Amino acid sequence: MEQRSKETTDFLTERFRAVIDGQLVDRRAFLAVLGALGVPAGLFRMTPALAAGTEIVYVNAGGDAVAAVREAFAKPFMAANPGVTITIDGSSATSGAIKSMVESGKVSWDIADRNLPAALELGSQGLLEEIDYSIVDRSKVRPEHVSKWGIGSYIFSFVLTWDTQVFKERAPKDWKDFWNVKEFPGRRMLRKHIDGQLEAALLADGVEPSKIYPIDVDRALEKIKQIKQHSFFWSTGAESQQMARDREVVMGNMFHTRAYVTHRETKGRYTFTFNQGSVWPGASLVLKGNPAGKEAFKFIASMQDPKAQVIWFQLLGNGPINPAADALVPEDMKRFNPGAAENYAMQVPADAEWYAENSAKALNRYIEAVS
Repeated sequence: MEQRSKETTDFLTERFRAVIDGQLVDRRAFLAVLGALGVPAGLFRMTPALAAGTEIVYVNAGGDAVAAVREAFAKPFMAANPGVTITIDGSSATSGAIKSMVESGKVSWDIADRNLPAALELGSQGLLEEIDYSIVDRSKVRPEHVSKWGIGSYIFSFVLTWDTQVFKERAPKDWKDFWNVKEFPGRRMLRKHIDGQLEAALLADGVEPSKIYPIDVDRALEKIKQIKQHSFFWSTGAESQQMARDREVVMGNMFHTRAYVTHRETKGRYTFTFNQGSVWPGASLVLKGNPAGKEAFKFIASMQDPKAQVIWFQLLGNGPINPAADALVPEDMKRFNPGAAENYAMQVPADAEWYAENSAKALNRYIEAVS
């Protein structure tokens, strides 16, 4: 308790020193400190040093994505909007955290980087603001990337990957080949989550891409059980990348971003195709009662800029959500862009409504089947 008290005191000292030195201290961070200490905010007057300017807090999964958002989107927006600060929180906006914030009335995030199924699920519970399409331009994304409570912000895919040294004469071209352990022997890897995995199983079983949804979960799980003994199931993108790098598997179902990095690291030994990929949009969600208000939508609108989208793609590998950005992608990177017209046409767009309604039950069944 004594050590904790000292750490808290030191932290507050630094915070108040910033005020004394005339620096701008984030109002939300200041109030969060007061709340942690049980000190009523009403005891303090929000002086200009504490209240000046507008802050927009954008929360994502952290890691390299923090620096990428800052470089591609935050810096240009702040340069064009003096007095506005974009804070990037890499602590990950889980559904539980969003629900807790909104229901408690203590919202400190403005924009959450999630996906459209999450937008439908959380929005229907009254936890999100409706996207203001008088500010955000819905015409700058594909129709399937627009929803009432969220709008697409980038594109990622689950793709078929393989070791070219193992399959020199004949490379796997689709999920039927992935399931063909006789002609393509060796360990495979699938994700320990349903996104993009159930779709692959159904495609392997002969279902037409246009008839994947609604997903026949029973059929998909039976198909996955057929190769369970030949498969590893990865939990994180880093784990899948490591398995490929260490040659623990000869092929896999991976995030295209991880497949691209692995392709680069192995000098092309491990490669991938967008054919029959499962293509998803990352999406921007705005929390109900967020402190920045309409400013959040202005930042989301700025993220649709084609040039900014290409910078994001170059830094992180996530494809531009705005089709107009495709023409600006450097020639040597076009084949790695999941949103490029020719690549997008080969893939199956994820059905956000199906996932919003069925993912929880389907995931429980999947985990039971592969464990």
